[in-house]
Order: sequence, then structure tokens, then C-alpha cells
Amino acid sequence: MTASRPPAEVSIAVAPNGGRKTRSDHPAIPMTAAELAATAEACLDAGAAMIHVHVRKADGGHLLDADAYRAAIDAIRSAVGDRLLIQITSEALGLYSPQEQIAVVRDTRPEAVSLAYRELVPGPDHLPAFLDLLGWMKRENVLPQIILYEPAEALELARLRERGDLPFADIPVLYVLGRYTASQTSAPADLLPYLDTGQPRFAHWTVCAFGRYETACLTAAGLFGGNVRTGFENNTTRPDGSQAAGNQDLVASIAASLQACGIGHTDAATLRTAIRRTLG
Repeated sequence: MTASRPPAEVSIAVAPNGGRKTRSDHPAIPMTAAELAATAEACLDAGAAMIHVHVRKADGGHLLDADAYRAAIDAIRSAVGDRLLIQITSEALGLYSPQEQIAVVRDTRPEAVSLAYRELVPGPDHLPAFLDLLGWMKRENVLPQIILYEPAEALELARLRERGDLPFADIPVLYVLGRYTASQTSAPADLLPYLDTGQPRFAHWTVCAFGRYETACLTAAGLFGGNVRTGFENNTTRPDGSQAAGNQDLVASIAASLQACGIGHTDAATLRTAIRRTLG
């Protein structure tokens, strides 16, 4: 296993709602554009540089819709200006086809978007459309992040990079430590397979994790040179096992843990510059 030395600073992203949890999971899950804006402001003050946004239907269900995304983006911008990088999700949750995921990205034209490799490229026939989307994103200056659920997907993405199929020199990735299940509790050791000898290296990588050891997992990622994503999408528990009052508690927890290790956190302007440098 190899990894870079701990950086002086990492970026903290917040994923405040996801597409699965409801108020029955936590009363402070932000569901509306106004609630996302208030959450964004609180998390910015706690140390976040980016917000990862899901939008919901009136009944609370997961939604991919350009109008809903634009409303959420406008509300967040009104609250925090450009002090947070706003990233939307294209996640399907089994409800949307790859074509529908691609369409919402093009229709919204966001500042940034996360793209789950396994959802958008479920088979070889879907690869051309995925690469075409990345080409469009480069032309439109939409910042990509590729979600990887297992090390084998990192190898597939790296092969595309090595063949020159990607329209970028390199591409940011998110390593997911675990799965979206009610009982999932990630552990810091879950990161090691992504960093093992023989695994590809991406210049800008981020980690998210599930359950009460989320902060421990993210601290390990920071020490290995990665960036971090926290929030109610994956976890509602503070490191001591108590329920967080809001997403800002989780942002503050990882900021404090990293600071105790001598690692600070970047702002949105620095994050944007780092991502663009990675893309080339």
C-alpha cells in the first residue's frame, strides 16, 4: 500500500440529505430548497467547502429534475453566494435510467455533478454515452466527480484514463466505504483496498463513510492525503454515538478531528482551483 503524505489542508464536503432518509430518520433532514439553503449556511460556518445536493418530490421521494435543482441552487446561492461549491447528484436509486441521469445533468448545467460509474456504465454499450457526457461537461465547465463503490471500478476508470478516452488529464473520484443499508457501519480499514499496491492513483480523491465511525474513517482519509465528505446522507451520529443536531455538527466534528492531526480545511475557491488543476 502506498499513499501520499498528509496535506496541510483538505476540503470538507457536506451531503446533507441524500435520496433515502426522511424526517423519520432525523427531524432535521433538509427536504426543501429553503431548508437546503439554511443547512448550507450553517455548514459553511462549520468548515464546509462544498455541498452535495439531492432534491425531493413533494412526498419526500428521490427526484432528478432540472427545475427542482435550479430552485435549490438559487436558494443556496442566495444564502452563501459562491462560498460553497454546489454539486448536484445524478444518482438513480434504481428509479432512473442512464439516459435520464445524463439528461438531468445537461438540462440543469450545474457547477458540479457526481456521477456513479456503475449506474452510468452498467455495461459496455453505455460507455460511449458516458464519455460523450464528460466531453460535454468539459466544454460547459461542469466539474465532474466519479463515484466508485469498489476498487474494481477504480481500475476500470483508470484504464479509460490510460487509453486517453477521458476528455481530462485526470478526474476527481469519491471512494464509498460501504453500502446504503440501514445497518452499514464503515471502519477506517475499509479505505485500505482503494489504496493498496496495484490500485490506481487519482490526483483528487474524496471519501465518504457510513455510521458512527464516519469521522474516524474520514480522518484516516485526510491522513492518507484524501478529501472528505460528511453529512446526514450517510450518517446522523456524532463520534461519541449521540445524535447530531444538524449537518453542521458532523462538519464541525471532522474539521476538529483533522485539526487535531495538524490538517486544516480549504475554502470553496481553493477547492475549485484544485479540481480544475486535476482536470487539466
